[in-house]
Amino acid sequence: MEAYKKEFIQFLEGAGVLKFGDFTAKSGRKIPYFINAGDIKTGEQIAKLGEFYAKAYLEKVGNKRTVLYGPAYKGISIAVSSSIALSKEGLDVPFFFNRKEAKDHGEGGVFVGYVPKAGEEVVIVEDVITAGTAIRESMAILSTLENVKVAATFVMVDRKEKGKTEKSAMSEVEEEFGFPVYSVVDVYDIIEYLEADEKNAENVQRIKNYLAVNGAKA
Repeated sequence: MEAYKKEFIQFLEGAGVLKFGDFTAKSGRKIPYFINAGDIKTGEQIAKLGEFYAKAYLEKVGNKRTVLYGPAYKGISIAVSSSIALSKEGLDVPFFFNRKEAKDHGEGGVFVGYVPKAGEEVVIVEDVITAGTAIRESMAILSTLENVKVAATFVMVDRKEKGKTEKSAMSEVEEEFGFPVYSVVDVYDIIEYLEADEKNAENVQRIKNYLAVNGAKA
């Protein structure tokens, strides 16, 4: 495993973002582990997360200026911290996020922050993809922006689960919307990390059992 992947998983576990137990995903699936960006609670933690996203962005997108979109609510802090981290690398990118309910007073509207103009490209920053539900919700919201193209989506973890078909949710999103989805790590990296310590044997087996049923076949 690459050193940065191990560092990232250690960071997720140490910050309480990666948990093991019994959870229900947004897709409705009962899952044996949970990735929750909402458990990042300190300035140091969110700054570190932004650095990982910025590194992934620069590796995949390069120095191209896009607009970061963080879906409410967990994506908001990710978009802010990622833009700060990118600015420290010499790339100043704007960011915006959505309100859960449109504001009908003051400046009004659904979006807060920089609203992309026609012809500009947007990069979505999310915490995780399970069945692709959240990404489809984001695309419905972003479709209200005229002539704005989504260039890519970045997530912390690819759960490698099937979506509506036997294909992975990430593959389905890529095919449906025509943009790449990148992750810092995937569930098999997490399994490899856990297998280094035999005390994690039960969690490893539960994740493998889950993937045997819900894992993508292609």
